[in-house]
Amino acid sequence: MSKRTRTSKIEKWIKEGRGSGVGADYKPWLNIQDVSSLGRSTRLKGIKTGRQHEFLSDLERNYFYLTEFSDSIVDIREQYPLLPLEETLVIADELGIKHPTDPKTGEPIVMTTDFLLTVNKSEDSVELARTIKMKDELLKERVLEKFEIERVYWKKRGVDWGIVTELEIPKTLARNISYIHDYYDIQQYDAFQNISPQSIEDLAIELLKRVLDTDKSIREITNLFDKEVHLSLGSGMTLFYHLLAQKIIQIDMLKPLNVEETMVIQTIDESKLKQVKYG
Repeated sequence: MSKRTRTSKIEKWIKEGRGSGVGADYKPWLNIQDVSSLGRSTRLKGIKTGRQHEFLSDLERNYFYLTEFSDSIVDIREQYPLLPLEETLVIADELGIKHPTDPKTGEPIVMTTDFLLTVNKSEDSVELARTIKMKDELLKERVLEKFEIERVYWKKRGVDWGIVTELEIPKTLARNISYIHDYYDIQQYDAFQNISPQSIEDLAIELLKRVLDTDKSIREITNLFDKEVHLSLGSGMTLFYHLLAQKIIQIDMLKPLNVEETMVIQTIDESKLKQVKYG
């Protein structure tokens, strides 16, 4: 590949808006189809951004779930490019490290950081850059060399950069969030599309009373709830997951979420209860 061809591809992606924008308008530098990933690639619609997110491994996806569930993180930008390319080339040269290249052409590629997060701290917001890697990969010299380029790049911008391994991503927590993630917006479910907002709030209150007043499993409670309030089977479970996703009720998310057992409700946020109407 000639230098001109390489530059044209990068310029084309920049013109497409890749790697730019915030919130719903952000476009990842890399899409799933651009990379042959060793892990399982995943696309997920974000709650915070409302857009489709692109993940190249299970570990990235699991970390995303944690960032989605965090109250302090307000924006999530994945596959963030370290542009301009010339800057990382200079950094690599200064460090005496070979810059990452396309394995097919040998041409330098645009490096990326897995996540650029916007975090609210008091009245200010800060950006954090996070790279996701299995801990065993950190034993490889080449991996650490590329991370050093990344670290210097973000240091020059005054952005906190760090590596996250599977040891910092609780599997049970990520799995629990994955179960409830798609229930954040209850209005996308048929059973609740033609119910008035006030009725949905009333149903939520009634379901909460039952959960708090009995020692039956969540499955038993919601199945009986569906019959008595004349909803299609599974609607009560949808509503229960929605209450968890909205953090109207909170449980110990570090323990496996098992609806076949009784569940201890730690807190109820009544101020958020009206959000049930609107999702």
